[in-house]
Amino acid sequence: MSLQLTGIHHLTAITANARENLRFYTQILGMRLVKKTVNQDDTTAYHLFYADGEATPGTDLTFFDWPVNRETRGTHSVSRTGLRVGSPESIEWWKARFGELNITSGDVIEIDGRLSLDFEDGEGQRFRLIDDGGLAPSHPWDRSPVPAEHQIKGLGPITMSVPDITNTQSVLEQVMNMTRQRQYPSPDGDGEVHVFSMGEGGPAAELHVAVQPGLPAARQGAGAVHHVAFRAPDEAALHAWTERLQDFRLPSSGEVERFYFRSLYFREPNGILFEIATDGPGFAVDESMETLGEGLSLPPFLEHKRVQIEARLKPLV
Repeated sequence: MSLQLTGIHHLTAITANARENLRFYTQILGMRLVKKTVNQDDTTAYHLFYADGEATPGTDLTFFDWPVNRETRGTHSVSRTGLRVGSPESIEWWKARFGELNITSGDVIEIDGRLSLDFEDGEGQRFRLIDDGGLAPSHPWDRSPVPAEHQIKGLGPITMSVPDITNTQSVLEQVMNMTRQRQYPSPDGDGEVHVFSMGEGGPAAELHVAVQPGLPAARQGAGAVHHVAFRAPDEAALHAWTERLQDFRLPSSGEVERFYFRSLYFREPNGILFEIATDGPGFAVDESMETLGEGLSLPPFLEHKRVQIEARLKPLV
């Protein structure tokens, strides 16, 4: 059996306002803050992780807090992040909630055969709620302001925009062992979207590639996606992926120890940053599951700098 990614692991985006970011994702979207830490390469910046009630791999939406201007939208970028809910009734519930709270959102429509609702946070981060048919497991957070039956279940699909799919498709299929399933017209009215699946497939394991040669190149900033990560079950699988990238002479970071998971970074041919990350050991490795996200967590290799790091971070509340 060929080496397989098992789905979306996490998606990391950029905010310029950590306090408002925390409010939106916990109080408006009802997600759980499962890890409050710092960017390991820039310890002046928070790295906030939001997920389901059990911090399940594949549910993590994460943010770097950097003092930057808004992104310039365009191609060569991840353009929309899918968030899964369990029923058509949940989609309608969220549409009503966004209306009551003056959250920017579109119409409830069918996209790629799934009932969908596009919306944005206050910085223009773009999302699409999709009905996953109630097939995937759900791990609600008991302290969420959102009723358990309507809570966000996890990530997927992820949509990225490229001007030319040729080389990207080669990497997705030949290097990453994804399978091209189908295509559909872009709901933005610009180009076709090609659907690639991983592992057992389904919305939690799909990457949608929009071909949009008419768009300018994006420039990252607040409201942009920094990178998307894909799931490897364990370190043995990650080692195999490291060797595979080397075999294809695809430049990479080499393996990086993030403490909560182990990572491998590389760019696909249109410049979008990909990560492959292990499912474990997970966020409960240094906190109890009951108290995840309540204090500032630092990996052991940064713990000796805690006083200096905390002094430079802005209060979140």
